[in-house]
Amino acid sequence: MIPYTVNIKLAARTLTGTLNLQNKTAVDWGWQGLIAQGCHSSILIIDPKTSQTIQVLERHKANVVKVKWSRENYYHNVSSPYCLRLASGDASGKIIVWDVVSGTVHCEIQEHSKPIQDMEWLWNQDASRDLLLAIHPPNYIVLWNGDTGTKLWKKSYAENILSFSFDPFDPSNMALLTSEGIVFITDFSHSKPPGSAGKKVYIASPHASPAHTKPAPAAAPVPTGAKKALNKVKVLITNEKPTAEAVTLNDCLQLSYLPSKRNHMLLLYPREILILDLELSQTVGVVAIERSGVPFIQVSCMYSKMCAMRISAKLDGIKDCGNHPEQNVYELMYDLRSQCDAIRVTKTVRPYRMVICPVNENSAALMVSDGRAMLWELKAQASKAVGNPSSGLSPLYTPLSFCGSPLGPNQKRIQDLSLNSMIGQTLMAGEAPPPSSNQQDIQLKFLLTGLLSGLPLPPFALRMCPPLTTKNINHYQPLLAVGTSNGSVLVYNLTSGLLHKDLSVHSCEVRGIEWVSLTSFLSFATSAPNNMGLVRNELQHVNLPTGRCFAFRGERGNDEPPIEMIKVSHLKQYLVVVFRDKPLELWDTRTGTLLREMAKNFPTVTALEWSPSHNLKSLKKKQMAAREAIARQTVSDAEQTSVESSVISLLQDAESKSETSQAISAREHFVFTDTDGQVYHITVEGNTVKDGARIPPDGSMGSIACIAWKGDTLVLGDVDGNLNFWDLKARLSRGIPTHRGWVKKIRFAPGKGNQKLLVMYTDGAEVWDTKEVQMVSSMRIGRNVNYRILDIDWCTSDKVVLASDDGCVRVLEMAMKSASYRMDEQDLTDPVWCPYLLVPRAALTLKAFLLLQPWSGTFTMDITQVDMKSVLQDPELSLLQRCLLVSRLFGDESDLHFWTVASHYLQSFAQARQLGVSTAEGQAKSEGTQTSPPNHLDICHDVLCESSYFQKFQLDRVHLQEVKRSSYDHTKKCADQLLLLGQTDRAVQLLLETSADNTSYYCDSLKACLVTTITSSGPSQSTIKLVATNMIANGKLAEGVQLLCLIDKAADACRYLQTYGEWNRAAWLAKVRLNPAESSDVLKRWAEHLCSPQVNQKSKAIMVLLSLGCFYKVGEMLQSMRHFDRAALFIEACLKYGVMEYARMLRSLGLREGAALWASRAGSAGQQLMEELFQGEGSVAQRGEESDCCHLSDTI
Repeated sequence: MIPYTVNIKLAARTLTGTLNLQNKTAVDWGWQGLIAQGCHSSILIIDPKTSQTIQVLERHKANVVKVKWSRENYYHNVSSPYCLRLASGDASGKIIVWDVVSGTVHCEIQEHSKPIQDMEWLWNQDASRDLLLAIHPPNYIVLWNGDTGTKLWKKSYAENILSFSFDPFDPSNMALLTSEGIVFITDFSHSKPPGSAGKKVYIASPHASPAHTKPAPAAAPVPTGAKKALNKVKVLITNEKPTAEAVTLNDCLQLSYLPSKRNHMLLLYPREILILDLELSQTVGVVAIERSGVPFIQVSCMYSKMCAMRISAKLDGIKDCGNHPEQNVYELMYDLRSQCDAIRVTKTVRPYRMVICPVNENSAALMVSDGRAMLWELKAQASKAVGNPSSGLSPLYTPLSFCGSPLGPNQKRIQDLSLNSMIGQTLMAGEAPPPSSNQQDIQLKFLLTGLLSGLPLPPFALRMCPPLTTKNINHYQPLLAVGTSNGSVLVYNLTSGLLHKDLSVHSCEVRGIEWVSLTSFLSFATSAPNNMGLVRNELQHVNLPTGRCFAFRGERGNDEPPIEMIKVSHLKQYLVVVFRDKPLELWDTRTGTLLREMAKNFPTVTALEWSPSHNLKSLKKKQMAAREAIARQTVSDAEQTSVESSVISLLQDAESKSETSQAISAREHFVFTDTDGQVYHITVEGNTVKDGARIPPDGSMGSIACIAWKGDTLVLGDVDGNLNFWDLKARLSRGIPTHRGWVKKIRFAPGKGNQKLLVMYTDGAEVWDTKEVQMVSSMRIGRNVNYRILDIDWCTSDKVVLASDDGCVRVLEMAMKSASYRMDEQDLTDPVWCPYLLVPRAALTLKAFLLLQPWSGTFTMDITQVDMKSVLQDPELSLLQRCLLVSRLFGDESDLHFWTVASHYLQSFAQARQLGVSTAEGQAKSEGTQTSPPNHLDICHDVLCESSYFQKFQLDRVHLQEVKRSSYDHTKKCADQLLLLGQTDRAVQLLLETSADNTSYYCDSLKACLVTTITSSGPSQSTIKLVATNMIANGKLAEGVQLLCLIDKAADACRYLQTYGEWNRAAWLAKVRLNPAESSDVLKRWAEHLCSPQVNQKSKAIMVLLSLGCFYKVGEMLQSMRHFDRAALFIEACLKYGVMEYARMLRSLGLREGAALWASRAGSAGQQLMEELFQGEGSVAQRGEESDCCHLSDTI
């Protein structure tokens, strides 16, 4: 038998059901590893790894429309710990910032009373991690301090704003999707509102909508299909509102910058996805579906490998993107790599939203309108056969590496850790696979790894199992039976909040449930009435352990009046079945036999309740005495004394093991009222039914609707909202008018001496203390809740359970205030890995323990157990791999970005060092000897990538822009880009394409001549440089930079760009035109600018310095920013890869003891440094340096 843990103190919780349409966009998957989902006015916190709801937040009065986890792109320490912080916005315009662990509110924000359109935490700046930007309808964007609720600034625009998107590469750029077009903002700042109204553009097609473009004829050599036809469509970005002839694509569903490519944007329409190049102002890629296909709903863009996931009626998986050379024409195309199984879509079951795990990007959650959360994981499987070139799909290859480093011969790894580790290199169709053996051909598959189901549509019928007692404590489970509208009965274990049993019992709506033991219950349902008002009644007995159901009334139930209620007696011996227009029936629940069917003249029952009093104890005493007498007669007088005590004890044990004896039929009582309010008393004993006293109606009471009886207290409630408290012992009654309307139901709380009473009205509920005859707490719709109560019950002596019309079942404290709770009070079935649930010091201790254990010869896992234990204990796991793995385990966005770039360039420079390329600290390699690493950094890192790969990508991009150009402005921009890239021949061809009737014909012709006849002679260069300088001085910055690039003065051009504040443009030009040494100088100046107090982006500056190999400077900056653990680990990694004079750096930082430690490890090579370190032992300056850096010394 499975042992049960009895938890008498159940935690408050909410069992959620179907979603409201306004909840459609209220879902987010945070870096913390948890999913937040809005369900009506509540917010669910879901652990996707174990498919458990671990928290429900309740404070909103309106439906939740947006939820956003705070970003983790900051350095974590005790003062800035790991925390679960969530922002939620509702339909009434209120924003609440939550501390999810405790279920408490940080702050509440209210600006207007209309639904929040969009919101986002500002993450790409170092100033503050508390800034929250929100759209308040109709046209306001407001920046809030999410910790205090203070409004920092507010800005209004001319059009209604629907959503916004930040440029992940430049925090000053953002785009607003409005009702008429797109507004681009280039001066966004957290310190002040944007000064301008932004640049407004429109999206239009000069022909027809791409979805309705006819495919090419079958006889044509071009492949047919909507996708190929779409590649011929020109969709324009215009500054003027489209005319009536042009089809305006005004049904845009989604706008988003691509995080994988700079200056690219995605627009989603019901039947097409457009990829825009913002520099060219032109679409460079289109993904479309046929007219008969299922429309798009959402697209999620990811950082890794330029991929996307989309949701239609099914989750379409990874779509790999690349520039495909096809007949010498470059196209930006998406290939479908994987898709999950489709779900059946009905009127009530529709996919609402999809979210992607931001840490690993290989997991997705699909939210369905019926409350289900479907959790999918993308798995990589080795391809059994070489890809068929004729299929049109290029093969996928996965690198045989782990966490950015080559896999050791015996090293353990985690399969499918992240998407970028699953997809290494993508080949074009028909291209031969690489000869290298460190890659493997794979295929991608979606696997359903978790399913979280909710309650069906209301109404519900609730009944809690019999209460906990000293007799059943060893096997008690707090089970709640929920009858649903579809005829099923759901049994929930309230300790964990998980579904215990889902039983399909009835064919129509369940109207009521009564437990007859801890493991069985009775439920009844009634069908729709026929023309005569008769129904089919279903009364079923259900055994929980076996799931067996049988009709309790046998063949009875067809064509009779509907059952109004069923009531089981206190000892579970008898059952009363009350009908609407038919006398009641009395049944024996133990034998399933009908004891009495009342006569036709029996009064109509309006309310009924069983008495808690019975004669079971007196019957047991009589039975015990009779058995004892028989036992004594069977033994001799000599044996009587010795046997007496044992016989009695055996009899007592036998009786105590069962609450009731099958041979005993105790006498029980029930009372009921008729339509006149008269109270009847009935006694039942075995087969005998006796009519008792009758109490005349109380003139102050209306028609009695319900009765509750406990001890000596009897409470009656009527349809007018009056409560009448009877003290049977004192023979007193007291009437209380509540003025709340019809009293629908009343129930006493369990527990001896507990006289609390739960009362349900049409507009809410109340808890009363019947001893003092006063109200304890109240809940009223419209005042403190926005949902209507459908059913009530007690789940423990101090907690109530309520079913509401928003599809939820709530377990609340007696005060009925909120269902939010502390997560550490939860009793979860499966353990949850989430370091954010720990107190700050415990989380940081765990992280340090997982990262590095220099005090131990072997890596141990004595204080924790995680799924990756064997990998973390693997001695072949390098420090860089460990840092990347732990950053993914913790969902630490800042750590993951830092160690991704650091790992790549540490290995790159270490490899160059091994190949004999001498590179001094802070100086880049000469152009002739630069070597490329085996795997380049993803292009999502933009200017942090290697120059050779970055140049190639920019050339491919400008070739694609050439193909997509459709106007003179596009051609001019392409020519300008080609000149900056040094592609003068192709630039001249584009300049000569200018038509004679164009106003720029003469200037372009002269420019073409200048480009072709330029020489490297001194006088011509001096003249061009002078002209370029004058043009720059007179506001022609772009033209002057072009002239400087023509005479190979790109370094001067970069300096001018930086002088005029074009830092990003200068970095781009340095990467594509300058040699490594000059490029390094430009980027170092950029890093200094990023460190300035006005910009305050030191984290970005560190990334730039990493890409330059300035590891010494990186270590200094980490120490100055007090990022001590990251600095120590980085220095340790530098030492292991031999790319830095580690001990000398420690000495320069003031870490003399640390420098001495590593110098001693170097043996004879470090002897000289040891002597230098300890000469002048009494130097005050040295001691001062040591004390200033004691924190870093302790960390190392």
